[in-house]
This record gives sequence, C-alpha cells and structure tokens, in this order.
Amino acid sequence: MSGVEFTEFVLGRSPALLRFAYLLTGDRHLAEDLTQEGLVRAHRRWSGIVSAEGPEPYVRKAILRQYLTWRRRRSFAERPVADPPDAVAADATGRVDETDAMWSLLATLPRSQRAVMVLRYYEDLPDAEIARLLGCSASTVRVHAFHALQKLRAALATTRDPAPAPGGKP
Repeated sequence: MSGVEFTEFVLGRSPALLRFAYLLTGDRHLAEDLTQEGLVRAHRRWSGIVSAEGPEPYVRKAILRQYLTWRRRRSFAERPVADPPDAVAADATGRVDETDAMWSLLATLPRSQRAVMVLRYYEDLPDAEIARLLGCSASTVRVHAFHALQKLRAALATTRDPAPAPGGKP
C-alpha cells in the first residue's frame, strides 16, 4: 500500500478516530495526541496492517492502548495553562447541564471501566470484541461494565436526590 492510500485514510477517518479518543479522555488535546500517536504507529506498519485486519481497527486499538497507559507517564501530572480558568458561575435555576454532568461522571471511572463504556455504548461493540481489544475475557468486560454502571447510577442518584437537611426537611 502506498503513501497516497495512507494519506487518504488519515483524511477520511481522522475525525472519527479523534472523536473516539476524545470520548476516552474527555480532553481535546490529549485526544489529539493519542490519535496522532496511533496514526504514527499505523504508518510504520502500514503495509502489514492493511493486509491483515485493516487500518482502522489497528489505529483504534493503538489509541485505546495509549489511553490505558498514558497516566503511567510522568507527563500526566503536568498540565500547564496560560491562565487558570475562572470559577464557573452557578446556573440561576440550579440545574446542571446533563452533558457536562455525564462527562464529569465518566471522568471518575477507572480507565478500564471508561474504555468499556465508550467501546460498548459509543462504538457499539460486542463484549467479545471489547475483550479482544482490552486483552481480557468477555466476563471481565461485563464486570467492568457492571461496576461502571453501578457507580454512574449511584452518582446520578446522589445528584438528583440531595441529602435532607437537619430536621427532616429538604
């Protein structure tokens, strides 16, 4: 396969690969880094992956593996910013945007559980395929999904039903 075909693949599939990485990380810049690293790895082995399983599954797996190991690197703790963000003002009605709340909840999950949630509900992959990508058994995938959903449901329940005030009145 030629460099032209690689370029066409990158141009055609980069947005989907970037969305996949963003769903895993919740961070646009990190998603871009992971996508770029996955594409670099694919480029190095382009002729082999095109004839084997195809380039997109290879790149997605490379992104996933990078995501699962990126926190082990020293640079994870380093997040330079030019200006610290201002405190977010509370909504006048006291309602939290559901999308932001879900991203916040997903960010609390361990990497493996979050990867399972993204692969299962965004990528719509069966447990056997998720297990292959993660290098574990299908039952482990189901356990990760169970614990992740349990944690998300518990967190949602506490945000929707605040604790009663002293004296029994909310």
